[in-house]
Amino acid sequence: MSRDIQLKERWRVLVEKLSAQFADNDPLDLDAIIYLVGLQELGQIHRKFKKDEKLNLMHIAICRVLEPYGYYEFDYFDEDGWPHYTIKEELPALKAGEQSILMKEALVSYFVEKEYIT
Repeated sequence: MSRDIQLKERWRVLVEKLSAQFADNDPLDLDAIIYLVGLQELGQIHRKFKKDEKLNLMHIAICRVLEPYGYYEFDYFDEDGWPHYTIKEELPALKAGEQSILMKEALVSYFVEKEYIT
């Protein structure tokens, strides 16, 4: 199976599984899945977040899933338990479609690592 076909299939499985678990089978989009990863990484899932905190959750998720690619490195947890990352390498200039593919690939890898999907 080619890498593109495998990514497409794994992404489909991931969206279906997360959508069933968190959205009554309404398909979650890329941003929603990034947000879920941020919640998972922060570990404070039973509280309300302000708008800026929701953006920070998405930032945490992006840093975490792109860490294996060498773009970010975990630095520390602050006094409120929020993880902080440092930039190791600037992200390349990518077109919107290329960004989407990179994020989908990184998210699939994250959920495979967590043994949520195979």
